[in-house]
Amino acid sequence: MHGEYKMPGGKLVVVDLAISDGCLAQVQVSGDFFLEPDDALHAIDAALEGQDAGADEHMLATAIRVQLAPGVMMYGVSPEAIAVAVRRAIDQGAAA
Repeated sequence: MHGEYKMPGGKLVVVDLAISDGCLAQVQVSGDFFLEPDDALHAIDAALEGQDAGADEHMLATAIRVQLAPGVMMYGVSPEAIAVAVRRAIDQGAAA
C-alpha cells in the first residue's frame, strides 16, 4: 500500500506498507524532508511497525513521537504529517 501527503508549508511524505494480521508491516517512510540524525528514520519505521491498522492519526503520531530520541530534529515533516500519509496508504489500500 502506498500513501503520500504534502505537509502545508513542509515537504512530501511517502509511506509504503503492508498489513499483516491487522497490523502495519514492512513500513517504509520516505520523502523530501530532512531528519537529524539520519537514523531517526529507522526509529520512525520501527514505531509504526506492528501498530494496529485501525489506529487513527493521533495514535500513530503519538507512537512516532514516543519512539524518537530526545533532540531529533525534523525539517519539513512532523509525526502528524507521517500519520496522515500512513492513514492514506491504509485507506487507499482498503478501497482498492
